[in-house]
Amino acid sequence: MNNFNTVVALLGGAILILGLGSKWLSRSPLPPTLLALVVGVLVGPAVFNLIDPEVLGDRPSLMERAARLTLGIGLLGVALRIPRSYPRRNWREMLVLISLGMVLMWAISTTLVFLFLGVPFWMAALIGAIITPTDPVAASPIVAGELAEENIPKPVRHAISFESGANDGLGYVFVFLPFLLLTLPTREALSHWLTKSLLWDVGVATLAGLALGYVAAKLLQLAERRDAITSEWRLVYTVALALLAVGAGRLIKSDEVLLVFAAGATFTQVISQSDRENEEHGQEAVNRFFAIPIFILLGTVLPWRGWFELGWSGLLLVAAVLLLRRPPVVFLLRPLLRDIRTTSEALFVGWFGPIAVAAIYYASLMEHRTGEPVIWHAVSLVICGSVVAHGVTGAPFTKALGRRLSRQERTSGIPPKNVHEAHDLAR
Repeated sequence: MNNFNTVVALLGGAILILGLGSKWLSRSPLPPTLLALVVGVLVGPAVFNLIDPEVLGDRPSLMERAARLTLGIGLLGVALRIPRSYPRRNWREMLVLISLGMVLMWAISTTLVFLFLGVPFWMAALIGAIITPTDPVAASPIVAGELAEENIPKPVRHAISFESGANDGLGYVFVFLPFLLLTLPTREALSHWLTKSLLWDVGVATLAGLALGYVAAKLLQLAERRDAITSEWRLVYTVALALLAVGAGRLIKSDEVLLVFAAGATFTQVISQSDRENEEHGQEAVNRFFAIPIFILLGTVLPWRGWFELGWSGLLLVAAVLLLRRPPVVFLLRPLLRDIRTTSEALFVGWFGPIAVAAIYYASLMEHRTGEPVIWHAVSLVICGSVVAHGVTGAPFTKALGRRLSRQERTSGIPPKNVHEAHDLAR
């Protein structure tokens, strides 16, 4: 009980302190996620031992549940951030990025894990699948907020947001294919993957999410027409929708991550634009509140001994994944992505594919099911590398992109007020 009270007090205190400097942090090379991770390391067994995660319960189960809840809240926030017309106007480009793009990133990640860690091929494919999706929680500080709005064109921000939301759910089929091939005979594994993973887990989750989001939006509209709901309850309503979707996905034993995103995407298609804007800001605040604890918890459960056993191969894997998993894929697919107009934008989108909460969820889930600690050792090291690298470069690279685009627009002779207008004029 004392350990639980310590956890609650430390989480509340950390969020309180980070919130006081949030405006400065949004423009600094020390984002809240990185500071939260450092706090977790300090209060965990590695340093001051104020929190012993073993007392809280089974570590894989604890992290899986915490990540699942954080993802649910974060994914609905992503859906609210994307304009209503964006999926209809850009579905071809997004389909390329979340299908062909994911396949290529999975292949590259698998190859890197296999070469650097020397694990069996299907174990490498499993770890590679876990680190393939772009994380929506870690991507939010990059594409949301005043700094992002000033420097990153809207289409680029929307592209990163939509991809990070959609590919987390689709990552389920990439993760479960190697898992099934590791645990079942080949024919049985492929049959299970086609019928259960694709048809039920993805297909039913998508349909259930679309239906849930539509019904929730219609009920909200009905309540508003009858003047039955107050403005204070609107934010509560969207958070409750995320929780309902997460719980429903688990109850029907389907892909709850995809179900949440589908529900949020449909919800935003039905409610009005003004309502979406009001809820988006509130939802972003809720996202930040849930994001800090998961990174503090991550800091307390880092497998230092497991990292030491990986040695230099683990560090080389992190560097290779960050540099080779995503940037080459974005450059290869750039001719098919009309929202990425310039080399600067391609570099930005290629670099900022953070690996965080979704990887925590899938790694914890797979470690629990396989009993293989190397999954958590490798994935947690890559996550920390991503949190540090993408966190430290977030504000500087965002400012650099804004300056670069402004110079390009001045050179082209277009006099827009900001890079967003220039981007829209060019399109």
